[in-house]
Amino acid sequence: MLYVDFPSWISPTVVSFLPVRWYAVMYLVAFAIAYFLFRKRCKAGALGYMNEDLGSTLLFYVIIGLILGARLFSVLLYEGSSYYWTHPWMIFWPFQNGVFVGLPGMSYHGGVVGAIIGALLFGKKYKYRFFDLADAIIPGIPLGYTFGRLGNFINGELWGRCTGTSYGMIFPYAPSFSTSIEWVRQAADKAGISYTVGDMVNLPRHPSQLYEAFFEGIFLFVILWFVLCPLAEKKKIGRGFITGCYFAGYGLVRFIIEYFREPDSQLGFIIALGKETEPTALFKSLLNISLGQILCFIMIVAGVAIVLWSLRQEPTVFKAAKGNAKGKGKKK
Repeated sequence: MLYVDFPSWISPTVVSFLPVRWYAVMYLVAFAIAYFLFRKRCKAGALGYMNEDLGSTLLFYVIIGLILGARLFSVLLYEGSSYYWTHPWMIFWPFQNGVFVGLPGMSYHGGVVGAIIGALLFGKKYKYRFFDLADAIIPGIPLGYTFGRLGNFINGELWGRCTGTSYGMIFPYAPSFSTSIEWVRQAADKAGISYTVGDMVNLPRHPSQLYEAFFEGIFLFVILWFVLCPLAEKKKIGRGFITGCYFAGYGLVRFIIEYFREPDSQLGFIIALGKETEPTALFKSLLNISLGQILCFIMIVAGVAIVLWSLRQEPTVFKAAKGNAKGKGKKK
């Protein structure tokens, strides 16, 4: 057997008799981690010190924007039909067929847009410059994001493309394929899966959620927190540099990992320039591009532009917090 079975002891629900899912819990953990690390940045003087009340207000603005943006992008861009366009009142309705399901569809890129809008609104009201806020918040986001992807893994969703590697994993909710198709038989034979021609088989896939949890989460966190933050504190980088590096870094890492992750079935490839585009469950060409990769490319371009702009700015001035100052930010 040349594959790994999805752990049978993992359940999407925290307890069977309550509609609480690990995915939602992981989101709460992610928010808590991001806020804790943001407070550490504030105490180090990243914003000339922001007290806890104002920090909580900022968190409220950003989280509300994140949830709204993530949900809207998910249902309006990724859902693949016009249902939510014609039934907008259902976008935030947490019930389906009388059963509480929460908000199962959330888009990372939509969350970024929403969080940016939230931070801009906060900055306008409380007189903070956007990149000062972003540079203080962003270093802790990847570590929190790690838990969001672990939530996807626990849900057994967002699986990768089929693979013949020994660490390929069979996800219980992934679609099966008919062994009447030649490539399916070849993949099943390579994985050591027994079958009779005509059977439907579930093939091993890349655990792309774990790839993302590590590279988009832990890897980026280490770079931002242990490399760029110390540089900022030593006044060696300008305002916006951390933000630009995160956008470009996340976009690049996610763009690459998308080649291991199966595109949303209802969308397929948005740009299909490769000779073969089917099945989407197999990697066929670097020229077959998903919607996620298009959005990541935009992030890369935006990140590089921000970095170039930042190089022309004066270094960020850190002033460590003393006491419980109510310090407001610099005027815009």
